[in-house]
Amino acid sequence: MFTAVLPLASCTGSVPVEGPQDGECLFSKGEMARIFAELPLGESQLGEVYDAVNSSSGNGYDEEYMLSDLFLSPGSGVGDRALGTKAGNYSRPIRDMLTDYISERYGNTKAGAADAERYLRSLSSSDLQIYWPYSEDWDGVTYPIITFDPGYGAESNYGYEWVLDDDGVRVLDSLLVTEETARCRPVWVINNNDDSAFTPLEMFTKASSSSPQNKKCLKMKDFTMYRNYDSWFAGASEFFIRMGAVDGFKATKDEDLKLYSPSITDFSIVVKRKELGKKIPFESILLTDFTDQMDKFAFLITEDDGGTTTSWKCSATVKYNSKSYGFDMDIPYKDKDDIVWRGQLSSSFLRENPGGLTYGRFGDVGITFSLE
Repeated sequence: MFTAVLPLASCTGSVPVEGPQDGECLFSKGEMARIFAELPLGESQLGEVYDAVNSSSGNGYDEEYMLSDLFLSPGSGVGDRALGTKAGNYSRPIRDMLTDYISERYGNTKAGAADAERYLRSLSSSDLQIYWPYSEDWDGVTYPIITFDPGYGAESNYGYEWVLDDDGVRVLDSLLVTEETARCRPVWVINNNDDSAFTPLEMFTKASSSSPQNKKCLKMKDFTMYRNYDSWFAGASEFFIRMGAVDGFKATKDEDLKLYSPSITDFSIVVKRKELGKKIPFESILLTDFTDQMDKFAFLITEDDGGTTTSWKCSATVKYNSKSYGFDMDIPYKDKDDIVWRGQLSSSFLRENPGGLTYGRFGDVGITFSLE
């Protein structure tokens, strides 16, 4: 097997004496792509990654396998540990290959062993991951091209694959990788995880069963994304849906107004790139007790890009004695987020269809609401 010399440069520019903190890594994404490409991956290791990304997808996340899960619980997807899902058994987990690879790089000296431990610890505590777009189309045999997210919204990058040269010798070659490549062949992208801290609707569904509702609920029935918000190397789009209202408002006298305060419904959904333009069914409750006195609702849709937490100062209104009353609130979001849509939804809009279903287009997404 051909193995090129790989410089072990620090992602941060220096090696901290006390070891890396959570999220830090002593390897760049490009270095990790090369390392994974040089590992003697076999059927078991490909199956391990496939199991993990499919489990993540089933839990409502992107098709991703975090290195923290790879080291702690091989084959586990994002959300599996929270749900108590048992991982599979693998003849030689990838973590063992990475341990051997990095240990051999530093030799058997005492100082080298300490360095190897530091590098391995940085991997297991980092937010690096393997992202496998279009993994559901894998034939179970073909080996992946391995690349990484170059950042800056790039749509192409070089990747690694094993090929036979003119002499029949197996060598590690590089080639240009685009999203079209990933649609036609398996591609692993080394990128950073940005959604494991979220709890998608699928996780709520798996973690708890819904109790029967005797009240009229406002639900989001389906969600459609009409454009991808990030480079394909970064993976899926993570949307936050936030609604502010005075849930269950039933004032019968002036004193009742003091008893109510607004509430904010807040949840995230992950829309994979292959789901562009497709109507994705959901059964998410926005309001548990929708009454005739509720007039207008604050509604915010963002696509997560991180940054500093800020807030949208807005209001929801209710009707009492033929007058409208406003309730002020702050709805949080991050200052780097894409604001897909923000404004007010009226109760008349949500009631306008006799069948109880109302479709609305909000920027580059579409949502069907229902009153049940």
